[in-house]
Amino acid sequence: MSAETIQFELVSPEAKLFAEPVKMATIPGDEGQFGIGPDHCALVASLKPGVVTLTKADGTVQKIFITGGFADVTNTLCTILAEQAEEVSNMDQASIEKDVKNLNEDLATASEPADKRRIQKRLDLAKARLSAVTGQLVV
Repeated sequence: MSAETIQFELVSPEAKLFAEPVKMATIPGDEGQFGIGPDHCALVASLKPGVVTLTKADGTVQKIFITGGFADVTNTLCTILAEQAEEVSNMDQASIEKDVKNLNEDLATASEPADKRRIQKRLDLAKARLSAVTGQLVV
C-alpha cells in the first residue's frame, strides 16, 4: 500500500467481497454520500442502501451495491460491514424492474398498515437497486 491509497475491505455476512488498496471510496452514508481517501480522519458511520464506488490503485472503478450497514474508518483502513452486497455489474435490470412493478401493485392492494409498511420497505430497496443499475434516481 502506498501513501496514495487506503486499504479498503467490504464484508457481508456471506463473504468478503473486496479487500485491496484504493485511491478513493465513495460511500452512501445515512447523512449523505461521503468520500474516503488516504489519511482520512477516523470515523464510524451508518450506511443506507446505495452504491459504494471504489477507484482502485490502477484507476479502474468498481461499483458494489449495499443494502445498508456500517463503515469504520481509520487513516490507513476503511472497512464496510454490509447487511447485503452485490456487484452492480451482476445485477439484472429487467428482473429488478419487474420487482418494482409487482411491489407497486402489492402496495396499491394492501389494506393493513403493517402490510403497507413492509411492502413499502421492500419497494424502497428495489428502487435503490434499480437506481444502482441505471445510474439514475428512481422515485
